[in-house]
Amino acid sequence: MTVIDVTEATFQAEVLDRSRTVPVVVDFWAEWCGPCRQLGPALEKAANAREGEVVLAKLDTDANQQLATAFQIQGIPAVKAFKDGRVVSEFVGAQPPAAVEQFFDALVPSEADRLVAAGDEASLRRAVELAPARPDAVVPLARILLGRGERDEALELLKNVPGDFQAEGLLARARLEEADAPVDVSEALTALDAGDRERATDLLIEALPDADGAKDDLRRVIVAILDELGVDSDFARDARRRLATALY
Repeated sequence: MTVIDVTEATFQAEVLDRSRTVPVVVDFWAEWCGPCRQLGPALEKAANAREGEVVLAKLDTDANQQLATAFQIQGIPAVKAFKDGRVVSEFVGAQPPAAVEQFFDALVPSEADRLVAAGDEASLRRAVELAPARPDAVVPLARILLGRGERDEALELLKNVPGDFQAEGLLARARLEEADAPVDVSEALTALDAGDRERATDLLIEALPDADGAKDDLRRVIVAILDELGVDSDFARDARRRLATALY
């Protein structure tokens, strides 16, 4: 159900546990509260419009005073949104319907979010139409296009996300793959395409001393790889040190 009543006995299961799979918005209200009666229909309308993507749980603070105290409810209506068992957003007092809709919108994936999660070319193209500067849509779509040789379209897309490590890495790679590139890093790129990021990184760093005119592109490709490996990677930490030594 999209709208449910909860009590102290059911709060753990219906709110905290359920919020690990779907956002749960808790409306702390009371029968005597005029603003609560004003806000309630807007909350219910917003929850019902999202077809189960958000659950609205209504909790009577008079009948469940321990919970009201636990969540430091000092004025009602008070609305708290839960995800993964914790409060992620909240507001106090009656709000206009537009503000309520925005509150709920922030809790559910947008159309672009869903398209990016789908990950197929058609979905990514639609996501880029909706958000042309969204790196997590542009970069995977550009990879698909580069993979089948549609270089010009891929490069035009990547120009829309300046400053993104992955986009800059792909642009740099495209330049390094040109016939007149000043350095041959085909072995490194083959390793990268095979999923061997560590070998690719080692080969790219080794190529830096003799890469006059291409050092910045090599650096961008390496930085993109290390960005994918993440800050917790021991290899990435060591590679950053070696990269700095090779450059400076």
